Amino acid sequence: MALERWFLRIVVLAIASLAVLLLPAEAQEGEGWKLCNRTSFVIEAAVGHQQGAGITVEGWTKLHPGACRIALPGPLKAGVHYLYGRTSTAHLGGGREWGGRQELCVDPTGGFSLESPPDCAAMGLEAQGFRPVDITKDGSWTNLFTEVENYSEDSARNAGLQRLLDEAGVVSGSVDGYIGQRTRAAIADFLKLRGLPANLSDADLIDYLEQAAEERGRNVGFTLCNRTKNRIWSAISRRSPEGWESRGWWRIEAGGCARVIDRPLRGSEHFVYAEMEDGAQLRTLANADEAFCVGRSKFAISGREDCEDSAYRTALFTRTPAPVERKLVYEFFARDFTEVAGQ
Repeated sequence: MALERWFLRIVVLAIASLAVLLLPAEAQEGEGWKLCNRTSFVIEAAVGHQQGAGITVEGWTKLHPGACRIALPGPLKAGVHYLYGRTSTAHLGGGREWGGRQELCVDPTGGFSLESPPDCAAMGLEAQGFRPVDITKDGSWTNLFTEVENYSEDSARNAGLQRLLDEAGVVSGSVDGYIGQRTRAAIADFLKLRGLPANLSDADLIDYLEQAAEERGRNVGFTLCNRTKNRIWSAISRRSPEGWESRGWWRIEAGGCARVIDRPLRGSEHFVYAEMEDGAQLRTLANADEAFCVGRSKFAISGREDCEDSAYRTALFTRTPAPVERKLVYEFFARDFTEVAGQ
């Protein structure tokens, strides 16, 4: 029987995101919208604000763990603004997001400032869900990104260093916000190996560790890429040491990619499922013949039988090629999907 297994980190961040965004602070020196990162992740943030008849979206503001930055310089006007955050691609375990249901366009590839158009994909952009933030006074405003661990500024920075040291392959250990002798020795070894000064600032150290983690992660894992002109919702399945499992959903905009597994792949049996939005219709993969369970929202399901008995539904997946050197990239093309009814 299929059983649902939620991954703890995904649940934790989903719960945190309900309250994350929005702890207003007292008036600060200077003006503008300040964002503070009280998590153990490097966060990239985008903000939206009303300008004329439209909404202007600006990004990305990179926030180190424990750091604050002005994302929207003053003079700040009271009213509804919009906020979205995502973790750096250097982090393992899949991307985390903070946001809401207000879809606005972003440029996923780099810094941008744009008036959000009605059709993001047509402009080569990506739609993301922003959370409305009711800024109730002119001048200055502060919002926090948080985790359930409730880190302080210093402990968030320490936890971020611990996480990146692990993800860069320098040293493994708990992420608790406390730097001990073992962690300090690992940092010293990393600096020496890279030819970096022993008195390197924490901010620069985080940048170097993030780069090392990203380089390490780029050479492993499972990535899905959307080569169609439409949005795709995707899921994967595989045989794990505990048996068959399926996971989803990943929303992949036209031309985009999603890294769905960011560790070296084990085994050779992997499968994919996708639904492509085409107007009012959903097109599924043609020639798919492997049955697995999928959920209505984000899911991780053990087993592939009796899906409907567990309130899931059965979907037909397609087998992927075998991984090469424990890495796999699978591309979806329009020709891979069923034809639209009536054509």
